[in-house]
Amino acid sequence: MSASVGGRSFPTVTVAMATYQRVDRLASVLPALTEQASRLAPPARIVVVDNDAGRSAEDAMSSWLGPLVHYVCEPTPGIAAARNRAIDEAVGSDLLVFLDDDEMPCSNWLVELVSAWQRWGCAAVAGPVHSRFATTPEPWIVASGVFDPIDRADGQRLGGAASNNLLLDLGQLRRTGLRFAPEFGLSGGSDTMLTHEMVRRGLEIRWCATARVIEDVPSSRLSRRWVRRRTVRTSNDWSRVAIALADRPIRERADLTARAALRAVQGLARRVKGTLTGQVSDQARGDLALASAWGMLIGAYGVTKIEYGRDAPRATPRSR
Repeated sequence: MSASVGGRSFPTVTVAMATYQRVDRLASVLPALTEQASRLAPPARIVVVDNDAGRSAEDAMSSWLGPLVHYVCEPTPGIAAARNRAIDEAVGSDLLVFLDDDEMPCSNWLVELVSAWQRWGCAAVAGPVHSRFATTPEPWIVASGVFDPIDRADGQRLGGAASNNLLLDLGQLRRTGLRFAPEFGLSGGSDTMLTHEMVRRGLEIRWCATARVIEDVPSSRLSRRWVRRRTVRTSNDWSRVAIALADRPIRERADLTARAALRAVQGLARRVKGTLTGQVSDQARGDLALASAWGMLIGAYGVTKIEYGRDAPRATPRSR
């Protein structure tokens, strides 16, 4: 519910960060989050959702717990379960803001998101994510454009959004009854599914160009193999969402098949051109067009690429 401060009504805000076995990241991001949360009136609540059944983040969180910072464990594996737990924990709040555990908010990030929502009254506000590399990426990685930030006009209406920098109006969301789809929990794409369904039901998502976050990209992600696999997975997610939301799934599947074939032909042609001319950008983007075509095709026929797979939960020793 909104709170009254000095006679003026302000929204109540919960900031949620889902985490899975990234304990070292908490000490980096929590100081920035608490500082930004305290700038709002009333201050925002911060909820860290530990998606490890072994509660690996619990000890690291103990020194941060207080009026602003809260810890919960969601043992059901998958990012969709963690995000839905965040929605449940935000009961009583007007707004829920998502931030990934490998990101750092830029100055005024939270204020910018909330101010944008106050200006536009939309159901969701998304913002840009900029990459910060652990090591200098090779030219192929740079030329691929995978880590380039999305550039959109401030206030632009969106057809969907990722949840790595996203504000949700919980009142509007709850009226639809929508939640993150559990069938996308281990594959990824539950945010794509949710936000596209929101727009389909007439809700509005807008872009706030000034609400920026920085994503830390480890060296393990700066390989051609990782980038290709991620491209397959994201196209797979997109294709599966398109089928799930289609009024005529058979026609949608045929359309996706044709688009995948065209993309594969274009990608192969660009890849060959890059090889003949030595142009790294053509080589990289041709490769990724082929990867995208494959992900789109198999997604159209129900094949799922798992992004958040994990071993059986392990018990994590905790201090007593």
